[in-house]
Amino acid sequence: MAADAPAAKPAASAQPTIEQVLAELRTDLQTAHSDIIAKGLTLNASEAAKFWPLFEQYQAEQNVLIDGQLKATQAYADRYSRLTDADSLAYVNALLDRDEKIHTIRVKWLAKFQTVLSPGNAARVIHIERRLGLVTQLKLASMIPLVR
Repeated sequence: MAADAPAAKPAASAQPTIEQVLAELRTDLQTAHSDIIAKGLTLNASEAAKFWPLFEQYQAEQNVLIDGQLKATQAYADRYSRLTDADSLAYVNALLDRDEKIHTIRVKWLAKFQTVLSPGNAARVIHIERRLGLVTQLKLASMIPLVR
């Protein structure tokens, strides 16, 4: 290439899809949760080796619920200016369904975490996760207008 040739322009990056944005948001949330859990627990090497793979499975199970909530919220936002009673009811039912399912997952995983951690540490994991979940839900709720 000649010294005075213009540099090639980088290709314009495509806008991320809604699914990509939501996946990135979920990943960011779960990374932050993992960091806070790591700081909130004192594990020896053996416990850590057993716990973190289980915690990743727990997060993978939560992903389904998180993705469902984010998709329901996106659909609600997309239709907000023309919401019907049925749309409002569907959105609130999706939130209630998510609440019920997250509770069920936490109960299930509290027992599973106790297979590799002391009962106190297992409880601490779920307690921290619950607090983080409440904060996340409050942040989301504060950004989303009430149903009409």
